[in-house]
Amino acid sequence: MGTAAGTGFDTETLRRGIEEQNASTLLSLYADDAEVRVIDRNTQPSHPKVMHGRDEISTFLDDVYSRDMTHKLDTCVVQGDRLAFSESCQYPDGVRVLAESMVSLRGGKITEQTLIQAWDE
Repeated sequence: MGTAAGTGFDTETLRRGIEEQNASTLLSLYADDAEVRVIDRNTQPSHPKVMHGRDEISTFLDDVYSRDMTHKLDTCVVQGDRLAFSESCQYPDGVRVLAESMVSLRGGKITEQTLIQAWDE
């Protein structure tokens, strides 16, 4: 992996942050004015959870990556100023979560992210 040619986005940092569950590593990939929208069983498409700026995004990442679960970056594709990646997660009790993200990049940093999560029910 490494830095995606032409974008300045560091895919290896993304992998390390996810798989080592390091929220501060992941936060380093976001622009100061980034926006993240989360859509899942609790925040439906018409009312997504929206976080603006690194402070709100940091709180979200700290919560997610402090949980007792494993995280794995499955797929990561960078094309121009767009990034898509999928992450698979599992809690110790076997419950699985699949997270898919579509991202806009500016200067190698995430500016917008839409994250869709599906959980075992």
